[in-house]
Amino acid sequence: MAAIKNLKDLYLDGVKDMHSACKQAIPATEAMAQAAKNAELKKALEASVQGTRDGMAAMEKLARAHGEDPSGEHCKGMEGLVTEARKHALEAEFADEDTQDAAIIAQYQRLAHYAITGYGTLKAWAKRLDLADDAKVLDEATASTYEGDEDMTRIAVKGGVNKAAL
Repeated sequence: MAAIKNLKDLYLDGVKDMHSACKQAIPATEAMAQAAKNAELKKALEASVQGTRDGMAAMEKLARAHGEDPSGEHCKGMEGLVTEARKHALEAEFADEDTQDAAIIAQYQRLAHYAITGYGTLKAWAKRLDLADDAKVLDEATASTYEGDEDMTRIAVKGGVNKAAL
């Protein structure tokens, strides 16, 4: 990896890192969708997989627009979150499927919050670098991910998953 000399280098490194984060989150989210028992949760997770694919494609497009290979980075942060999601939502032994659904929501939200933070930081840097088109793409990715996170909260609270897990 070349030395990061300035904000533009840091920004491009972050774009590649988010590409990797999305790539790692997709199979974990697919596995959580398969494991989910609540129909609304399953549907929301399946939609999130597509949203994450869209985010990955957006990061690839941004990287390539700046002459970068998006696959040149491995996101250790998402790697850890995916490991935790598998351990606590998929591999743990659950006596009750509602409790597993609650665990799936919690683990999914950890993945989503990482993405929201990553996209938001990149958007701020893009604005500072006067990359208005990039900032718009990142704003859309942030909003989409935040919407998925809000859906999970709604499913957990108003959708009754947390209550059923009692």
